[in-house]
Amino acid sequence: MKITIDNKKTARAVQSEFSEKYPFLKIEFFSRRHKTGSGTEKKFLIDSNRVLGKVNTAGMVTELPVRDDMTVAELEKMFAEKCGLFIQVFRKSGRLWLETTATDQWTLAYQNEQGKELSGVDFSNEKEETDFREQE
Repeated sequence: MKITIDNKKTARAVQSEFSEKYPFLKIEFFSRRHKTGSGTEKKFLIDSNRVLGKVNTAGMVTELPVRDDMTVAELEKMFAEKCGLFIQVFRKSGRLWLETTATDQWTLAYQNEQGKELSGVDFSNEKEETDFREQE
């Protein structure tokens, strides 16, 4: 799959494209880069309705090739290097979304499969939450 990044697209539009392919994963945009193996503080989370051109003023339009065999670390690095956008990948676990800091070397396909397995229980009546730290 290819995700097109341009200045008029919202963070939510990119998130939706990504989640169509990987329904048990999601990406969040942050105003700061995170260190390898650690997460980003929630206070740096960018609102999903924000237009990417206001986040990255470089004025870049690019297509990002996203592959099943790409690791989370590779995806996050590609967004930063090619678009100047800082993302974190989260994996579904029941009704929680876990930041994949401890498993950044897993491929997107494997992360998605693990999310599917961990979300086998029906939590449809419970509110979803985002947990910003994955258990190691």
